[in-house]
Amino acid sequence: MLVMDLVPLSLLFGLVIGIKHALEADHIVAVATLVTEHKNPFKASLIGTFWGIGHTTILFVVGLVVLLLRISIPDSWSKIAEFFVGMMLVYLGIKTITKAFSSFHTHTHSHGKTHHDHPHINHLHVHHRSFLIGFIHGLAGSGSLMVLVLSTMQTFWEGIIYILLFGIGSIVGMTLMSFIFGIPLAFTSNKFLIVEKYLKIVAGVLSIVFGLLIIYEIGFTNLL
Repeated sequence: MLVMDLVPLSLLFGLVIGIKHALEADHIVAVATLVTEHKNPFKASLIGTFWGIGHTTILFVVGLVVLLLRISIPDSWSKIAEFFVGMMLVYLGIKTITKAFSSFHTHTHSHGKTHHDHPHINHLHVHHRSFLIGFIHGLAGSGSLMVLVLSTMQTFWEGIIYILLFGIGSIVGMTLMSFIFGIPLAFTSNKFLIVEKYLKIVAGVLSIVFGLLIIYEIGFTNLL
């Protein structure tokens, strides 16, 4: 009876930790570089949703293997994945800054006698990239999460439910953050293009800085 009483609390803990995990600096910076490609906060929020889905997918797969085979994830694997996260952040930052200084690919539309151009953005491609980024982030954090799961969960199904709720928390957290990031971009779109440009540059610079810090910490401090 005592175990059953504690299960809901432990599962709720997983949901809350998932939300907190999504709000880690390197996660937010990576998603922010993609959010700058949207002009609508609701569409921008989907970037965070796909990040969370990718993040949850790899965590569920790794967690399933760990719980079934009762094995542990070597810490060195997570370190290598974190190193690639750093490289990814540098790449995203450079790409975002480059786009800020380049012209958009535009399409001309006609409405009666009125003609206007609008930037062309491949939303499906952006969502694919967001899923992949979340996947890589999940791979980098899978080791520490699995240790937590194995140390606190009493049964296989508790572990699975914990991982799923953790994933739901990460999806919710990042979706909300992406929506918030999309608000200033919506206000600057087609009105204050210079402000939008600087927002992209700031996002790109932060991504590069965080990426280099991770590369330095993993590649030099830990001597991979």
